[in-house]
Amino acid sequence: MASNEMDYKRYLVLIKRDKKLCIIVALIIMTLVTAGAYVIPNKYEAKSTVFVEKSVLSELLKGITFTPSTEDKIKVLTYALNSRTLITKIIDELDLRKTGDNAELESLILSLQKNTQIKIKDREGLFVVSFKDNNPKLARDYVNALVRRYIDENTSSKREESYGATKFLSEQLTTFRDKLQKTEDEVNAFKRGSGSIATMDTGNLLKDINDSQQRADDLKIKEAQLETVLAGLGRVNTTQSNLPALQKRLQELRLQYTDSYPEIIRLKDEIHGVEEQKKNAKPTTVRPSDSPEYDRLNSELRAIRQAESNLRATIEKNRSLLRNIPAARAELDNLEREKQSQKSLYESMLARQGQSEVSKQMEVQDKSTVFRVVDPAVLPIMPVSPDRKRLILLGILAGIGGGLGLVILKDQMDDTVKSVDMARLFGLPVLAVIPHIEDPEQHTLQTRRDRKLYAAGGLYFLVILAVLVFEVFGFTMLYDLVHKIIALMR
Repeated sequence: MASNEMDYKRYLVLIKRDKKLCIIVALIIMTLVTAGAYVIPNKYEAKSTVFVEKSVLSELLKGITFTPSTEDKIKVLTYALNSRTLITKIIDELDLRKTGDNAELESLILSLQKNTQIKIKDREGLFVVSFKDNNPKLARDYVNALVRRYIDENTSSKREESYGATKFLSEQLTTFRDKLQKTEDEVNAFKRGSGSIATMDTGNLLKDINDSQQRADDLKIKEAQLETVLAGLGRVNTTQSNLPALQKRLQELRLQYTDSYPEIIRLKDEIHGVEEQKKNAKPTTVRPSDSPEYDRLNSELRAIRQAESNLRATIEKNRSLLRNIPAARAELDNLEREKQSQKSLYESMLARQGQSEVSKQMEVQDKSTVFRVVDPAVLPIMPVSPDRKRLILLGILAGIGGGLGLVILKDQMDDTVKSVDMARLFGLPVLAVIPHIEDPEQHTLQTRRDRKLYAAGGLYFLVILAVLVFEVFGFTMLYDLVHKIIALMR
């Protein structure tokens, strides 16, 4: 505690000894900082608040139309407003170019991008565009032009996009309609041609084959009976019977039935009888008979044989159809799947075209997302920088610190003996200490000088404080005065 008190007193002694240096340095620093605060040009900030409003109609048509969400628009907002293309158009609109130099244009674009800020206040669609510049009118005009140009181009680009999407979908719809028509024609042509069997009922075909086979069997029996009758009339050579036909018929029946089938048993007996008759009979040559009964039976026999032949052809045809039905159905299924696929694509494309048309109308009539300028930029009156109140306060603190620091630094650099302890460090014996004896007249004169110094320094400090008070209350005449002087000096 005693050491701190000694240091404190020591510093007071140093300040009192070099008070002139401390006061002058402090006032110089304060003056330089204060003057510098007024040399720095004012910067004005213009702001515009924009609200991305969601249309009620957009919510009602959700799922029917294609409209970008508000979140998507806000995400790209910062990049879009600071894009080189947009800023270049604003530069041309406000005629900010002094020359046609590309380097100047590049520097101007970078400066505008640096001084432009976009702050999103609300994720639901509220954002603020601000711009700082020495010219308040330019700041206001730039912000308003930037917002207006962005809204116009955003709406225009969405309209062009909607028109382009609708046109593309219309072209694709025509292509898909042609493909669907071609597929339908192929299916219909196949059904009318070789593919007609694909729609036949296999059950009915099997039934027709069995019925035809049964009728053929009956005709075969009747044929054999007629041949027997004709043989009895002496018109048929018994050795030239229909043995091959009976054997063929037996083979056909065995393909469908077992040997216990009655017809197969009967045919076996008949074939056996014919074979026995053929062994015992001698070939004879018969003469034609003029009997009407023979002619009738012979005609009936020919008719039965023709009918049997027709039935056999029908059976073979139906069996061929039955064998070809699976392949025809497989091909028809492939064609139907292709047709259904093309139809689904066409219907989907047709629905998308309807959605695109509604989206286009919404964009054209500005019925989707609406950019609403809530608060347009106005001419700023008060500058936002520099903060002269803060700079002057910092200057005052810096002046006080600088004056004290310089005094302490001067004392540290002074290597003369200032105390008894310092003298003892050199190893010299201290015989006596002579105190400082002041001359009364010199002391009075020094006191007067100190009072003048304090008064002058105090008055000067009051001037700096007055400047600070002016800044606190918003008086700008000092700034105007300083810049008028600077302009005259130029």
